[in-house]
Amino acid sequence: MPALKDAIAIAGIGQTPFARQLPQSEKELACRAIVAALDDAGIAPSEVDAFASYTMEETDEVEVAKAIGAGDVTFFSKVGYGGGGSCATVAHLASAIATGQAGVGVAWRSRKRGSGPRPWRNTAVQLPTPAQWTRPFGLLRPADEIAMLARRHMHEYGTTRDHLFNVALACRNRANQNPTAMMYERPLTRDMYMTSRWISEPLCLFDNCLETDGALACVVVSAERARDCRTTPVYVHSVAQGLPSQHHGMVNYWNDDPLSGPAWTAARHLWKQADFGPQDVDVAQIYDAFTPLIPLSLEGYGFCGRGEGGAFTEGGALESGGRLPINTGGGGLSEAYVHGFNLINEGVKQLRGTSTAQVPDASTCLVTAGEGVPTSALLLRA
Repeated sequence: MPALKDAIAIAGIGQTPFARQLPQSEKELACRAIVAALDDAGIAPSEVDAFASYTMEETDEVEVAKAIGAGDVTFFSKVGYGGGGSCATVAHLASAIATGQAGVGVAWRSRKRGSGPRPWRNTAVQLPTPAQWTRPFGLLRPADEIAMLARRHMHEYGTTRDHLFNVALACRNRANQNPTAMMYERPLTRDMYMTSRWISEPLCLFDNCLETDGALACVVVSAERARDCRTTPVYVHSVAQGLPSQHHGMVNYWNDDPLSGPAWTAARHLWKQADFGPQDVDVAQIYDAFTPLIPLSLEGYGFCGRGEGGAFTEGGALESGGRLPINTGGGGLSEAYVHGFNLINEGVKQLRGTSTAQVPDASTCLVTAGEGVPTSALLLRA
């Protein structure tokens, strides 16, 4: 880690449009996002020698490398656990570059979730071991599992649906400022939220992320190389992955406290390696496939005490000008849901000063991957 801290930078970002349905294949979307990120950095595709993505990514590095015209590739990796892998893709590239295994890395995620099938609909495949303890009993979707954690948090700590609304509203308000967001110029009111249909009680329609077609990518290089790139570099200050002892998917059946999820494990390592703490974070991009993940992550990453995540959202704390502005592009709830990769790109925009909901003088940003599954996180600084 000492060799990694601020020695690696994100030098370019790219994305496709977001929509419920796009005509291009996932491969074409991936290549478009990657080429856009390389152009943003001012780096030729032939210089790329490292790739990192998700195990759930349908487009592999072999096909991507050929399609964009990459040179010889000396490092490639894939990270598991869906949205938990987003920040880890950058972390893997950072480690490879810091140790001399590669010089120019590309991380990406391409997904046609809006127009594609739902993974839990395939009943022909044998359930993995954790799912054998949940699916037969009616917890068919991630929403059902997170609903259980949300209900437990409500029971233990008095968290309310108004607290969850605060999360949904903050993300929607930022999306209303972002022309590329799927929910651009589509306001959300409390009445709309409270009267919307249940998806998995206590989670309603607006507690759930969007279903999106689209792709994003970023380019990772050494800090020295980044100084010669086309755009302002954003430095990787600290990275972490987190898999708690006796972890069991989103429901955490085997833990003494089901609400003490992977964020707590990742956070301990992340802050241990950093020169600053939660109180010094100017803006945060927190994984928001479901609204309850925000209070859980606020607690796990140390912005408030155990059980205080709901109350933390009060008084506009998550809005622009609040205690901790979050998901300033709209996040998975209101910009696009591409397994959290848009949170990485939005963190870069904030520290470049180019966000559509810019936090004045932002110089530090926390980006998190999915809470509830083995996760990862990045601390970025300008």
